[in-house]
Amino acid sequence: MTSTAAPLVSVVIPVYNGEKFIADAIRSVQAQTYVNWDLTIGNNCSTDGTVAIAQEFAARDQRIRVVTYPKFVSVVDSHNNAFNLISPNAKYGKILGADDLLFPTCLEAMVQVAETHPTVGMVVSYVVTGNRVHGNNYAFPDTFVPGREVGRYRFLKDTSLFSGPSQSMIRADVVRERQPFYNPVNYAGDIEAYLELLQRHDLGFVHQALTYVRLGPDSRTTSYLSRIQATAVGRMDEITKFGNYYLTPEERGRCLSDATHEYYRFLGENVWEFRKKEFWDYHLNHVTKLGYRPRYSLIAGYALLRLVDFIGNPLRTVKGFARRVASRSKSQPQRASSHGPTPQSHGPTPSQPSGSGSSLQSMPTAR
Repeated sequence: MTSTAAPLVSVVIPVYNGEKFIADAIRSVQAQTYVNWDLTIGNNCSTDGTVAIAQEFAARDQRIRVVTYPKFVSVVDSHNNAFNLISPNAKYGKILGADDLLFPTCLEAMVQVAETHPTVGMVVSYVVTGNRVHGNNYAFPDTFVPGREVGRYRFLKDTSLFSGPSQSMIRADVVRERQPFYNPVNYAGDIEAYLELLQRHDLGFVHQALTYVRLGPDSRTTSYLSRIQATAVGRMDEITKFGNYYLTPEERGRCLSDATHEYYRFLGENVWEFRKKEFWDYHLNHVTKLGYRPRYSLIAGYALLRLVDFIGNPLRTVKGFARRVASRSKSQPQRASSHGPTPQSHGPTPSQPSGSGSSLQSMPTAR
């Protein structure tokens, strides 16, 4: 496409203390084969060299600007602020994590699919995390997925086409219609937004790896989400909110029952894992903000079943305990969106993630 014919893609990078990788992220946008883009860095009151680095790029490239938020906000609010920075004349918006990268043909390939299919509200692709390609395949070479089919694919086959905010490009009008775009109290607010979007729009899929998601122990957000295992409640929450659209009444009832019992089995078994206070604060207190009251009888029932299993299989119990100890000692926190956005906070604390530019949902596996 020529610059006059190509619709504007507005790329936004939410960032907090991202001096280590922000330059690489910006360069990956500058290296795009697609010509008509602009880039806004949404600075969440960084205290390191992030702003100086970003402003240096902006001074040399008029397509780049830096906006600093008036106060520090949580990671979900940082991303919602970034969505609001999408240029008013842009046709498409593209979130990019401050430590992620776009491969050179990313915008070109995504715009081509979106322009070919006017009912597509968002376009996704495969992503590279570390040295692996992630993302579940859709029927090759189809680039168009009916919105309802995406939800059915997710709920009935337990398979997701979502791999994080950096993976997707969304029509700007769709973003503007939903404010805030991510639910501030939902750790998987990106998934919630996508499932809501796909009730009215379809999905575009590019059968290429177009985004690189960096893994590592640097994200406080990821470390926190990993410790509390925030995604465990996700399936139950999604089916409750969206099952009526994507599933038949019989399918919804079966899937919701399975998801509910799976979640409470998870909680019951974790009684014997001696989780820290932050784990139980989330699953017994924060989930009430999503509209759920903990069912203590189910937790107690599954905890009792687990105890009976411990007693009846002592050798397996000892071996399992040894494996968990070894796994915890070797494990390093990885980025999670993602895995999903963190709830509103008034500043970083040791037990709650700061409002960084790290991915909300960018997990090493598709979500």
